Amino acid sequence: MPESSTMRAAILHGPADLRIEDVARPVPGPGEVRLRMEAALTGGTNTKIWRRGSHARMGRAPMPLGHEGAGVVDAVGEGVTRFAIGDRVVSANSAPCGACPACERGLTAQCDDMLWLTGFFAEQLLVPARIVAQNLHPIPPGLAAETAALSEVLATVVKGSDRTPARRGERALVIGTGPLGLLWVRVLSASGVHVTAVGRRPEREATARALGADVVEHADAFTPGAAHADLVIEAAGTAQAWDLAMRSASAGGRVNLFGGLREAEDVALDPRRLHYEELLLTASFHHTPYHFADALRLLGEGFVTPALLLEEQVDLEDLPAFFDRAGAGAGPLKAVVTSASRSGHRAGA
Repeated sequence: MPESSTMRAAILHGPADLRIEDVARPVPGPGEVRLRMEAALTGGTNTKIWRRGSHARMGRAPMPLGHEGAGVVDAVGEGVTRFAIGDRVVSANSAPCGACPACERGLTAQCDDMLWLTGFFAEQLLVPARIVAQNLHPIPPGLAAETAALSEVLATVVKGSDRTPARRGERALVIGTGPLGLLWVRVLSASGVHVTAVGRRPEREATARALGADVVEHADAFTPGAAHADLVIEAAGTAQAWDLAMRSASAGGRVNLFGGLREAEDVALDPRRLHYEELLLTASFHHTPYHFADALRLLGEGFVTPALLLEEQVDLEDLPAFFDRAGAGAGPLKAVVTSASRSGHRAGA
């Protein structure tokens, strides 16, 4: 039976306007690879894009949605030699140019000509040649597709940890208990620091503790400075959390402003504290090919228990209703998105 010329995909048409549509089935060109998606993941960034209708770097509606996932190679373009039909792979959602001033300085996450890839919420995904060459990776034997798909979100935390490394014995504070904040808890606890996590969802306390948090507090009950934090990670992505992060660092402390804000949002700085208490403010955005590969290695070694983060499974056709729920604050940490033809797949397996 000949293959249909169309496939199903999630297309964002504007703020909170997601539709599952028939789109042209991609055909790989030179250097490109097409994947049959096994698992794609939702998360906080996808919900923000859904709510706003755009992302500061990845694009704006109308746009295909989804940027974390893994699948099986089902077609390759001319010149592709590293991958063959049937290979299980995980793709990053970007690849730097390697030639701009930022790339030449090693700041590949700030590439002037970054190639972004969205559209993981679909039956198939076309991976551009630049990403195939730099940021498409074989999945380690025995690793579930949805676990490998966590590489993207973990890679951002691994890179952030490189920007502000923890020192054994320090006191760290993580603001935000979404997927990124919880992965920060895991990375910091593995570094031998005492971790306090602050969030607004009481049901996530057990997950934070399972990932290594020593103390978990509700944001409304938390007093800035009470944690005496040597290192503060802002992972909530709100102006209020940025302010709380800077007020919570001890003298000589380091603050990583990890969660992104809209361009129009303003945050006040306390010049007295910055100067006299010698606070160090830094930030980290996205990941690099090195950090993506390192995150996949960690996942292959069992660094994260996927069932702690992957709380639901949702069918592609049900994504609009899922985002309505997630946008109202009732969604899971992360959900595994599959198509109806794979509805027997179990999240976290």
